[in-house]
Amino acid sequence: MSTQRYSVTPHPIETLLTWVKSGEIAIPEIQRPFVWEATKVRNLLDSLYQGYPVGYLIAWRNPTVRLKDGSLSAGKRILIDGQQRVTALMAALLGREVLTKDYETVRIRIAFHPLEEKFEVTNPAIQKNSAWIPDVADLFSPNAKLLQITKTYAAANSGVDADSIFGTLDRLRKIINNHVGIIDLAEDLDIETVTEIFIRVNSAGATLSQADFAMSKIAANESYGGNQLRKAIDYFCHLAVAPEFYTRVKEGDAAFAKSEFMSKMAWIKDVKDDIYDPLYTDMLRVAFTSEFNRGKLQDLVALLSGRNFETKQYEDSIAESSFAQLKKGVLNFMNQTHFERFVMILRSAGFISSDLIGGQNAVNFAYIIYLRGRAENLPAAQIERLVRRWYVMSMLTGRYSGNPETSFDYDIRFIEKQGLATYANAVIDASLPDSFWSTLLPQQMDTSSGNSPYFLVYQAAQVKLNEKGFLSRDITVTDLIMNRSDVHHLFPRNHLKGQGLDRGRYNQIANYALTQSEINIAIGDEPPSVYFAELATQCKTKKPIYGGITDLDELKANLADHCIPENMLTTPNEDYEAFLTERRKLMAAKMKHYFSKL
Repeated sequence: MSTQRYSVTPHPIETLLTWVKSGEIAIPEIQRPFVWEATKVRNLLDSLYQGYPVGYLIAWRNPTVRLKDGSLSAGKRILIDGQQRVTALMAALLGREVLTKDYETVRIRIAFHPLEEKFEVTNPAIQKNSAWIPDVADLFSPNAKLLQITKTYAAANSGVDADSIFGTLDRLRKIINNHVGIIDLAEDLDIETVTEIFIRVNSAGATLSQADFAMSKIAANESYGGNQLRKAIDYFCHLAVAPEFYTRVKEGDAAFAKSEFMSKMAWIKDVKDDIYDPLYTDMLRVAFTSEFNRGKLQDLVALLSGRNFETKQYEDSIAESSFAQLKKGVLNFMNQTHFERFVMILRSAGFISSDLIGGQNAVNFAYIIYLRGRAENLPAAQIERLVRRWYVMSMLTGRYSGNPETSFDYDIRFIEKQGLATYANAVIDASLPDSFWSTLLPQQMDTSSGNSPYFLVYQAAQVKLNEKGFLSRDITVTDLIMNRSDVHHLFPRNHLKGQGLDRGRYNQIANYALTQSEINIAIGDEPPSVYFAELATQCKTKKPIYGGITDLDELKANLADHCIPENMLTTPNEDYEAFLTERRKLMAAKMKHYFSKL
């Protein structure tokens, strides 16, 4: 027989809002952007006015922790589901400002039409229309006098029944007496179980993640600066993609602007590079794993709660040291020297554009490799080589594409045990033996995805080897990627369509080559048996038809750079599948050669 691990208690909305204001319930998401559209806030008020249920809220009381003096301290409740609804109520009824997903601080004003008893998002037309009360927060102000508001409304709208209006407004004010069910999770539930419950709860249709729970835990802490740490993570990630946000932070969050985080992240506002634009999940994973030598974020939640993994008890000293350690990891992540050198290393491996970056968790762990190398005081050249090789290995093998937390945890624990260089080199050698390049990789390249890691690494290889575009005499692959290029189908798409091949076959990555648009257009739908013969001819006549190469040796070198069998010039045929098989082997051989130079 199962034991119920929660209780359900109805509470008036007024009580709930009082708890939020007093800190009895922590609403960590107030620190983060409010993602609801204003119309959803309007609909929530309408549901309350109509007496409809608005769903349950789920709260969990932080574990009771032992303080330094030996006494016990009961933790705050954390609202782990319902944060957006409570924030909406605070915005609409209490007039609180919210931070939008564009990181703008705004007031959400909901208007009410007493005669029609309907709600609407306030707009200029409503503000000019006396039939509307443009901001319902005015009715819920502690200083609001309902009789006076009614008289003012009646005076502005002749012919209305003041008593009826008073009754309607009084009914609206009483929505704070409506009850909302709060599901309180049992206090003795362990962190792992609460984490599992949190992840299973759906909020606005999106499943919440371990990182969301960890971020909520961080934001709810004030004793050890968790609320500021949470902002630092969010602000840095936002500045990476929107540098203009710096001024808003500086002017709109005075407390944070004075913090040490602000000065440490100011440099990011001047960066135009988008090779690595981390989300808060990425930043949290890297900071946690690199500092704590653990990969599972539920362990972070436990440590920030003060969990002693040996005694299974919760100690304030562990919570304090864990917040300090996480802060160190976050500062290391956003350190200008670390961040810029890491991005430079990715570029040095040929990944010169965000379009070539595949697998965000592969990038994240590559950054962990960099930070770990720094922590072990390895020579800079050795760190660079390890980062490049590990990242490419991770992409080609899909090392972090399944369950990244498990893989992160496994790798970092062995790095801690064996040392970075010993472990990383052993894993790379075991993951990429000769048979991988000669057999497995060519088989895996039987794909039509232009975003496949194999095609991304292949392009990075061409960049690193400083190769020219297909049939280009002067324009490099780097030029094409950084400016404008076409992905040319060596066997033209319409030519293959005419033979009845479907999208999955004619879009094979082994049929792709980066080229200039004008070359791609000139070839058009010509079958390879035609245009390759014309390429051979243009080297004899010295009259270019496709591109500017008119020397046969130069043309052969260009085809070799693009892994195109040389016999295409002498005996071109229409055996498309045989061509793909041969080219995949040549592409894999190029990537092996490239990898040896990393």
